[in-house]
Amino acid sequence: MWTFIQDQILGMKWLNALIEQLLLMFGFNLDSRIGGSIQFFIYDTIKITALLCVLIFLISYIQSFFPPERSRKIMGRFHGIGANAVGALLGTVTPFCSCSSIPIFMGFTSAGLPLGVTLSFLISSPMVDLGSLVLLISIFGVKIAVAYVVLGLVIAVLGGTLIENLRMEDQIADFIRNNNSKVDIESPNLTVKDRLLYSRDQVVSTFKL
Repeated sequence: MWTFIQDQILGMKWLNALIEQLLLMFGFNLDSRIGGSIQFFIYDTIKITALLCVLIFLISYIQSFFPPERSRKIMGRFHGIGANAVGALLGTVTPFCSCSSIPIFMGFTSAGLPLGVTLSFLISSPMVDLGSLVLLISIFGVKIAVAYVVLGLVIAVLGGTLIENLRMEDQIADFIRNNNSKVDIESPNLTVKDRLLYSRDQVVSTFKL
């Protein structure tokens, strides 16, 4: 069952076979470098585009449940290395790249969350995400994809724990401590339609970039 999912759904080998038949109909020699390159280009372009559209839509829907203020509240319930692990895990499902993770990190820090927890979140957020997991599975297989995610989470937890044990809170710049990022604002209650529209807009905006 899993082999079918990896090969036919994520890997889209059926698409590769279809493109092969179409190119053969048009007289391409797929054993040549040019024919093989054309087949590879068409197959990979369609596969990656389709996977990205589906993944961005699904993951954006999941991410709509984790705005910054909710993430802060969840992380604030835990302490010690467990808090670092939660921060790292939340970083994988929140819709923040490195450019937006830094302002969120500033907001979390000024809101009083432990530095180690916010660092675990900051490391994990741009490095590990659900989209990269599925794409890695489709290209390299489950073992490599899981190894990448696990290694990323371990690095995030260890990095946050190290910073926390070094007690470097006094190294935080004053403008971060006094930052007024509004992470405490409650998010409006989104309907299913709102979340679907948000997910659609994320797909469109991603392909416009």
